[in-house]
Amino acid sequence: MSNPWHLLATGFGSGLSPWMPGTMGSIAAIPFWLLLIQLPLQLYSLVVMFSFCIGIYICSRTSRDIGVHDHGSIVWDEFVGMWITLIALPVNSWQWVLAGFVVFRILDAAKPWPISWFDRRIHGGTGIMVDDVVAGVLAAAVIFGVGHYW
Repeated sequence: MSNPWHLLATGFGSGLSPWMPGTMGSIAAIPFWLLLIQLPLQLYSLVVMFSFCIGIYICSRTSRDIGVHDHGSIVWDEFVGMWITLIALPVNSWQWVLAGFVVFRILDAAKPWPISWFDRRIHGGTGIMVDDVVAGVLAAAVIFGVGHYW
């Protein structure tokens, strides 16, 4: 954890949980989201895009250092996926955050098409990041649809 890239890639250590590290990483992303929602939407979006770009590097580097592609402890991709999901909340309430979390985790774990397509075909740091970004976009669409049309 002394390596700053590993610290970020493991979601500040949340991915080191022996029990469902991806879920723990998604939960750990929420306090950071609480800071992000204080920003104007454009700046929030820029932070998420920057986090995706830096995530490609840190996930690739950590994966290479560990010697395992997409090791379970690498959860920076869950952070970014959650931030994308939560951008679509109709109301910033704990119920909607919980709904976003549940939808994102289901999509990330089940990897339905098109998430599975990206997961199988794109490798390296980009591959680690992109399937969670797609899961975040789909979860955001579900949350937006439910929140605004139901």
